[in-house]
Amino acid sequence: MDDRVLLAKLEERGVLGGAETAKLMGELAYLTQPVDQVIADRRLANGRAVAQVKGEILGVPFRPVENKEITDEILHLIPEETALTYKVLPIGREGEMLVVGMVNPDDMRAQDALRFIAKNLRVNLGVYVVAVADFEEVAKRYSPYRSEVEAAVKALSNSGVAGRPAAGQRVVQLDEKTAISEEAPVIKIVSSTLQEAVDQRASDVHIEPQRNRLRIRFRVDGELKEASSFPIALHRPIVSRVKVLAELKIDETRVPQDGRFRTILSGRDIDFRVATFPTPVGEKVVLRILDPTVGLKGLPELGLAEHNLKLINEGIEKPFGMILISGPTGSGKTTTLYGILQILNKQEINIVSLEDPVEYFIDGLNQSQVRPEIGYTFASGLRQILRQDPDVIMVGEIRDSETAELAVHAALTGHIVLSTIHTNNAVGVIPRLIDMKVQKFLLPPALNLMAAQRLLRRLCQKCKKEEAANETIAEIIEEELKGLPAGIRGVFKKPYRVYRAKGCPACNNKGTIGRVAIFEVFLMTKELTEALSSGEVTAAIAAEIKRQGMVTLRQDGIIKALNGEVLIEEVLRETE
Repeated sequence: MDDRVLLAKLEERGVLGGAETAKLMGELAYLTQPVDQVIADRRLANGRAVAQVKGEILGVPFRPVENKEITDEILHLIPEETALTYKVLPIGREGEMLVVGMVNPDDMRAQDALRFIAKNLRVNLGVYVVAVADFEEVAKRYSPYRSEVEAAVKALSNSGVAGRPAAGQRVVQLDEKTAISEEAPVIKIVSSTLQEAVDQRASDVHIEPQRNRLRIRFRVDGELKEASSFPIALHRPIVSRVKVLAELKIDETRVPQDGRFRTILSGRDIDFRVATFPTPVGEKVVLRILDPTVGLKGLPELGLAEHNLKLINEGIEKPFGMILISGPTGSGKTTTLYGILQILNKQEINIVSLEDPVEYFIDGLNQSQVRPEIGYTFASGLRQILRQDPDVIMVGEIRDSETAELAVHAALTGHIVLSTIHTNNAVGVIPRLIDMKVQKFLLPPALNLMAAQRLLRRLCQKCKKEEAANETIAEIIEEELKGLPAGIRGVFKKPYRVYRAKGCPACNNKGTIGRVAIFEVFLMTKELTEALSSGEVTAAIAAEIKRQGMVTLRQDGIIKALNGEVLIEEVLRETE
């Protein structure tokens, strides 16, 4: 289905506002998901209204679905893998007809799968289009917790394992018959925990032994929250199950271990990066969730405003040179690099990356993970990459002088080089490279673009409320707006209005959903080249960014706060 047709129809019917429609139209080239899924994820419109319009376009009737109307017997007429992969669900059985709901009725593979199921059941198919949110709500029922905790505790008690100290003991080796009866509940607990984490869009799962209990915490939108608590007797079986999945040594509890595994959850191919850490009360385990549907985003989805997006596109279009993204750990730098790589990823371009570790596996890229413990570092790997006939090189991070020198050399010899560097802002990129012993005269021809970013929590668009900015904040806003280009500054008028959200069911009463980045971006220009060669570095950069009209991190954050995307207090706190 043509996303442009759907967006136009949604605007025509008043389901989607003109501003949201225009923004999505501009993002279509970069979106990695169907536009109705993006609308649902961002809570931009009523999901059922979107599905109804979609059904009208495709000639398929729409049907609202309530979770309670689908019995377990009906639910399991379609296997879990089929339902989650193709986003289909059984609604009911009416005589010789199986009534099904499809998020994408025009998906030919989904149609083939349903026809196969109908043939085996010897029934006909009645197809409706359903809303994304309705499907996701029903799909959660495929992996419930039910009574797995009680079953696991009972099994462990019968075996004599429960009640023993959790720390400092080896995992009990069980015979096959016992293992089946005892481990099945634990396997289900781990599976359900990971499913819940993915459903809540968590970035990390923390499995933490305490003195008297096992605590599970999820990091959602940068904040840790307790998700569940289990008896301490389940600590070792749960950790052992995770280790089995990640192919780690089960009986090694004295030293940290790293691993990863891959699985299908909610129809999505998801990687989990696993790290264990010994503590006095047992091993702590952290699982980093690498969900391509969440972590791999197009540049507009990251929060890049039009003026910054234009600058990045200019930097990308150059045939060679460095693009450097700066910011603290966890600010989304690698995600931005992946967004750029998705634009550059074409059949005629050879892209090679060095990462620590490889977070997302992307078709078309040649990705490699550095291993410093065996001498395979960013510097040594970069030397090897140059022998791989690359067009584009991505280096996870420039950490030392040797890597910096090699990256500059690669850029000067006709390659596009993408990397990250630790500085507080974009202005600090050039001085940082000079501190790494890169000769100043090499930087102008080597550098294309410098950027910095931070991550802020995105306000829930359903429950946000407008209010007048207080006097202190209004003065800060006024002062920052003065430094913006006239075309941007003129959009905002006094009295300044900001937003906050109290929480609602759509955001689980948090007031925020997801995160958005704020950016500052500037280009290496002829004027900056001349300034660097003739004057003091810091003064030259300051003069040039003023001439370019660079929007600073704080200014970009204030713009987003005035547009109702983020909380103004968080902007001021993160850009102090």
